[in-house]
Amino acid sequence: MFRPNPARSTRAPRRPALPTSLLALVLAPALTLAPAVHAGPDMAPRAGFAVMATDKEYDTLLADLSAAVKANGMGLVTQAGPTEAAAARGIEIPGNRVVGVFNNDFAVRILALSTAAMIEAPVRFYVTENADGTATLSWKPPSQVFAPYVDEAGPELEALAAELDGRFEAIAASAVD
Repeated sequence: MFRPNPARSTRAPRRPALPTSLLALVLAPALTLAPAVHAGPDMAPRAGFAVMATDKEYDTLLADLSAAVKANGMGLVTQAGPTEAAAARGIEIPGNRVVGVFNNDFAVRILALSTAAMIEAPVRFYVTENADGTATLSWKPPSQVFAPYVDEAGPELEALAAELDGRFEAIAASAVD
């Protein structure tokens, strides 16, 4: 049976403990302040994106986008964003949500032309909160999203993507109005 030799102890000498009140003063600011996260610049026009700045608040634009999706015969398929998860960790970041939009009619029609092209579905809208409290709606036009598959699928896919472009433009116009 092993017994440590007290004469050969490797433990460091015990330091006096900080008074609890001093410890509380030192740690209180760190515990009560959420980490500061500096947002990047507002979403700006860029190649390959349609970008529509609005005067709407983030939550309002999200709700209006959802209503516009339904009103234009499409479905809200996915939603993902870091804002709520960051808040649960005590970190405040601007609103940021990716919203996947599609419907089964387009899915079936595209699958008949190209199995590979369906990796792009649902096509996404991107809602971002700006520094001034307004929100921006962005998306990659479906014709651009599906362009890499046109050689394989032919002009029918190009026509379907153009049809989706019109649908996405109508959704966006309704959402930002």
